[in-house]
Amino acid sequence: TFEIDQVFIAAVLTVIGYSINDTVIVFDRIRENIESRGTNKLVKVFNDSINQTLGRTLITSFTTLIVVLVLLFFGGEVLRGFAFALFVGITVGTFSSIYIATPIVVDLMKRELENDSLEKAPKKVA
Repeated sequence: TFEIDQVFIAAVLTVIGYSINDTVIVFDRIRENIESRGTNKLVKVFNDSINQTLGRTLITSFTTLIVVLVLLFFGGEVLRGFAFALFVGITVGTFSSIYIATPIVVDLMKRELENDSLEKAPKKVA
């Protein structure tokens, strides 16, 4: 049976930190690219930023997953819950920092830019 114990909670906290780190790296690159290119082609800036950080993100995730798989299969019963939580968390965290968080921010920034342009547009008086 599977228990939620202190080891599992430690794994969840580790995954949260890992996921936040991946997301911060992607968004830091987005910030750098927006500063240098502007927001004219927002989707292209985001896409280029993801492509620039994708190799680093995948290499660190796969390297960590290899170690986690070794822990999962050879680490014994005590580490099995920890390794399983790390495996699922790193997989989902890597996926979410690339494919979920960034599109949400793109949509939010597009709405913000549209609202700003509507507010700055001259208003017609009847």
